[in-house]
Amino acid sequence: MIEKLPSEQRNPASERIDAVSTKEMLEIINREDAGVAAAVEAEIPRIADAVDAIAERFAAGGRLFYVGAGTSGRLAVLDAAELPPTYGLEPGRVIALIAGGAEAVVRSVEGAEDDESGAIEDLSPFDLTSADCVIGIAASGRTPYVVGALRFAQGQGAWTGAVTTNPKALLRQFSDVVIAPAVGPEVITGSTRMKSGTAQKLVLNMISTALMVRMGCVLGNRMVNVQLTNEKLWDRAERIVAEIAGVDRSAAAQSLKKAGDVRIAVLMLTAHLELEEAKTLLNANRGILRAALAAAEKGT
Repeated sequence: MIEKLPSEQRNPASERIDAVSTKEMLEIINREDAGVAAAVEAEIPRIADAVDAIAERFAAGGRLFYVGAGTSGRLAVLDAAELPPTYGLEPGRVIALIAGGAEAVVRSVEGAEDDESGAIEDLSPFDLTSADCVIGIAASGRTPYVVGALRFAQGQGAWTGAVTTNPKALLRQFSDVVIAPAVGPEVITGSTRMKSGTAQKLVLNMISTALMVRMGCVLGNRMVNVQLTNEKLWDRAERIVAEIAGVDRSAAAQSLKKAGDVRIAVLMLTAHLELEEAKTLLNANRGILRAALAAAEKGT
């Protein structure tokens, strides 16, 4: 029953939020938000299990799908959309599906979340296989659209996971791993765009970032697969090349302009390679800069 969900319970800390000053109101919200990180921390073992399972399949060419409705769906779209420019991820590797389609990203599409068959229609064209992973995101853990997606994905042999703030979520029945931060009642009863949404954002950030690190898109804590699509990213890329290769900005800029890729520019400078040689070495090491640098050092 919906009234038994954690998010539908009244929060004693905010029972008089409409009768206090603006400052006091914000302090209440802030105190409640402060507990979200601890709730997510308690789920790190499950998050790690999910990342390892996804990374194994991703490395073999599989895809990651996020499926959600409302706030959960919008957070999924945001996380998926930011991966290509940040990590150079090719389109179609991480895909977000939201109940109601693209229109629902900016405007509520009432009733879409209750359509279990809608998720099947949205997922079917992708021809899921055992190499794919599908994560359902729903604060309540019972959203029909998300349930339908995970049920269908399991039937196709895909790995499935769930992100929810309901420890007794229905999604457990259809998930290999369930991540369920216990954030407690919302400041505004039932408003899962608040603490539940914050927890979901943190968890999705952790999953996607850890996955990109596992895929070799990062060297140290530098995003070496960054896409050179604007002035800010060019500046960042120049600094990354200069720092890794141990050269000045001018040399880094010159190499980067020729290579058009941070990893290739670094290899050209550190291993004293020509452009095509650097490209060949990087490709031979699956695009992973750390592996390519190690191979260059060994002279292979």
